[in-house]
Amino acid sequence: MAGEANIHATCVAIGSQGVLLLGASGAGKSDLALRLIDEGAQLVADDRTLLFVKKGALHAKAPASIKNLLEIRAVGIVALPARAWVKLALAVQLGREGPRLPPPRFFSPPRGMTMTTKLPQITLNAHFASTPAKIRAALRAFSQGTLRDNF
Repeated sequence: MAGEANIHATCVAIGSQGVLLLGASGAGKSDLALRLIDEGAQLVADDRTLLFVKKGALHAKAPASIKNLLEIRAVGIVALPARAWVKLALAVQLGREGPRLPPPRFFSPPRGMTMTTKLPQITLNAHFASTPAKIRAALRAFSQGTLRDNF
């Protein structure tokens, strides 16, 4: 498909919503994906993700060579059922969490990709036990328009 970008990221689907997990090698992308999958999410792509724009929105799928595969550290590469593609609803930069009430941020797509819808982006520490719950809460808040910046 023309207009695809292959990036270093992992992607899961929670219901119909795609979550793009971004971070350096060792940031916990695959481990966080495994925890989300264990709680009902579906694998889309692990470690490398193909991004493409469809109807103005960013979508994701796995490269053919790693489709249906998830690396589980200390176990190996495991075949899992995976969704063919998903429309992205949230980007999560993994690393040190930022301010308690961060200003709104949006994912910047790779050069040459033009989106008409913005993709919210948050920064979370993949290793916190609460991170999967924070991702699900963020998906609900962004999709339902219930996110507030004060009490």
